[in-house]
Amino acid sequence: MEAGETSGAQSAKAIKPIDHKSVHRICSGQVVLNLSTAVKELVENSLDAGATSVEVKLKEYGTELIEVSDNGCGVGEENFAGLTLKHYTSKIQDFSDLIHVETFGFRGEALSSLCALSDVSILTCHKSAKVGTRLVFDHGGKITSRAPCPRQQGTSVSVQQLFYPLPVRHKEFQRNIKKEYAKMVQVLQAYCIISTGVRISCTNQVGQGKKQLVVGTGGSSSLKENIGAIFGQKQLQSLIPFVQLPASEAICEEYGLTSDMPANLYTITGFVSRCDHGVGRSTTDRQFFFINQRPCDPTKVSKVVNEVYHMYNRHQYPFIVLNICAESGSIDINVTPDKRQILLQEEKLLLAVLKTSLMGMFGSSVNKLVINQKLPDAEGNFKPALQEETEVPGLETRSSSSPNPKCAMTVAKLRESFSLRQETDARVQSFENDKQQHRFPEPRKLLTFFRVSGSPNKETSSGKKSTGGSETNSSKSLLSQRNVKKFTEEMDSGCGSSSVESDVGLSTLELSSCFSGESAVSSPNEESHVSKEEIPREDLETRGQTQRSKCDGDQSKEHKLAQEVDCSSPDAKRQKIAPSLSPIGSLLEGTDAQNGAVLSQYDVPLEVEKKTVTLEFSMSSLTDRVKKLILRQQEKAAALNYRKFRAKISPGENKSAEDELRKEISKEMFEKMDIVGQFNLGFIIAKLNSDLFIIDQHASDEKYNFEMLQQHTVLQGQKLIAPQNLNLTAFNESVLVENLEIFRKNGFDFVIDEGAPVSQRVKLVSLPTSKNWTFGPQDIEELIFMLSDCPGVMCRPSRVRQMFASRACRKSVMIGTALNVKEMKKLVTHMGEIEHPWNCPHGRPTIRHIANLDLVSQE
Repeated sequence: MEAGETSGAQSAKAIKPIDHKSVHRICSGQVVLNLSTAVKELVENSLDAGATSVEVKLKEYGTELIEVSDNGCGVGEENFAGLTLKHYTSKIQDFSDLIHVETFGFRGEALSSLCALSDVSILTCHKSAKVGTRLVFDHGGKITSRAPCPRQQGTSVSVQQLFYPLPVRHKEFQRNIKKEYAKMVQVLQAYCIISTGVRISCTNQVGQGKKQLVVGTGGSSSLKENIGAIFGQKQLQSLIPFVQLPASEAICEEYGLTSDMPANLYTITGFVSRCDHGVGRSTTDRQFFFINQRPCDPTKVSKVVNEVYHMYNRHQYPFIVLNICAESGSIDINVTPDKRQILLQEEKLLLAVLKTSLMGMFGSSVNKLVINQKLPDAEGNFKPALQEETEVPGLETRSSSSPNPKCAMTVAKLRESFSLRQETDARVQSFENDKQQHRFPEPRKLLTFFRVSGSPNKETSSGKKSTGGSETNSSKSLLSQRNVKKFTEEMDSGCGSSSVESDVGLSTLELSSCFSGESAVSSPNEESHVSKEEIPREDLETRGQTQRSKCDGDQSKEHKLAQEVDCSSPDAKRQKIAPSLSPIGSLLEGTDAQNGAVLSQYDVPLEVEKKTVTLEFSMSSLTDRVKKLILRQQEKAAALNYRKFRAKISPGENKSAEDELRKEISKEMFEKMDIVGQFNLGFIIAKLNSDLFIIDQHASDEKYNFEMLQQHTVLQGQKLIAPQNLNLTAFNESVLVENLEIFRKNGFDFVIDEGAPVSQRVKLVSLPTSKNWTFGPQDIEELIFMLSDCPGVMCRPSRVRQMFASRACRKSVMIGTALNVKEMKKLVTHMGEIEHPWNCPHGRPTIRHIANLDLVSQE
């Protein structure tokens, strides 16, 4: 039976080869992924052919036509048939040639893949031919038409309707064409920079309009001049040449390198922007890396560059062009189809050299003044501080032991550290004074953890507040005390909000008071009204009742001693009041928390009567109990496996917590949440079915106000006296023109001169202003970068977001504000009306899951 089924399955699913046409289409879709890949492959073919002029023409951003023309050597007639066949190439003959390959292309995939994904035609004229030839190819790469055509030496490749044989990809390609176009321009800029002696230009034509220059170079033999041709002379003014230094011992140790590593394995050249504030960029859009003049994406190299730059300029990114030269045998470029990922031998040595060189360049400024001050250490003792440096024009003062720039602090940070230390010392001293005087915290701070309207604290007839032990027990079933503490600590580390517990913190005394149902503890003045004999006499009479038969004489002695206690002593007061404030008294006096006995000098030894109980035992009953216990554990484990919320309240698990909330909570659920109460005058406890959530009242209200400002605020522009030239690149200029309405909503206005040269058509006539906030060309460039990635989508520059975040923070409910149920319900409902309710604009969490009541009851 089983053998028959197996043989039948094998015959039904026999392994057969895929037909060559399907293989060709499958592989082609993995080689040419997008517009930038198609243009890159064609430009690389032109450069490999020795061209000194390459022209890229696009129609409708590349959806209709991509044409790349060059003046290279052309294609000989004997190579026409194999020009677009799969894995046909003149670059290599066998696999070993890959080690020493120096051309951009070498696998014979690009033209063949483009034939499978579009309509391809090639017009070429070899240097030995008298007339050019026009070739038309089918999707298999075979020639369908061949005709003579006049042309100068070189080749023109025309690609029409890219991706149309793949309907789904073609539709997605057209939908995201602006984004694809922006990526293509950035890739093309890299080839324009590194290709010295080659004139490269790219134009785009929309509809029947004029051709717009996107990017272009003049064929200069200098890398620096190519940068200036693409990004303008203003960018050149911020650049300094890269100076390579040998890796320092400290950095070699950091990367685990030994001293016997070869020092000349890599040679690095290029340019990087200065680390002065305002010179860098707000994004990483102008970072270009090359290995042996091949554009690539070395993730670790770019990470080191940005980390070192942020040591000197935290808020910006550098403009950088780096060419890393290495022996061909020490690199592997045959890793990915687009050849942008390259493996390097001894990569850690390269990173160490790069880090040492950048730190030497950025730290070599001579206009620095060393300031030696004394800073308090963690224990409050003063010691010589690290040498601080601040810039002073025309002055150079250096110490013999120059500090690591990573440890350098500015004078502003120095002053901040002093003010912070003084404030901390004052708070600690105030708390110590209170502790020494045995004062309880002020009644206003000893608030219940849960302020529920309609359930005020009631007082007994004797004037004391009644407390119930059931409240202490029920608190465990409501929420996890440890999770709440973590959440409050995490909240307090976020954006600045006032808190009623900020000056001293939530002490153990307050925790005990809150969870025992007491909202306040008597102050020292109130303690003096307590009867001198009331508490000790009652306590001793009760506890000594079982000992009277043995200790009649001792009993009278104990009573007399209790009456002679000096109540003016703070210790005596504490001993008198401690038993009535359990568990607060337990915390002050050092108690046995289980039996509530006060361990003081007045304790009387207790005699416990031993009782003997006969227990019935049988193996059958024991077996039944063990089975029930195992079954209960299995049910508990199953419940834990289906738990919806697993992330802990911890800064390290913020992302997983937000992912869980996003998955399990929809916008409609916020309105269905029931309000349990207010916690610590800063957080709302809400319940949805059996799940309890803690919500930061300030952060949630701030996020709602922020998103409302983002959506509805239209910034007003301030007219300039004279229009201002922006000197944008051709591509950035086209992005700005296509998104003028978004710029106007952000308060920017422009004048467009269609007759002016490209990159000089746009002039700024109005800037947004709002109270003390001013904006400028850098915000325009940032907005252009955002729109190039998401064209047509309403977005704001980062400084506008900061302004909205600041306004939203000031107008939101602050921590320390008591709210009623209606007000809390309104804040929770608002969370269901915004797009991203999981954190505030400053990154502070707004809501976290703290407990499941069903699971707590099972435990």
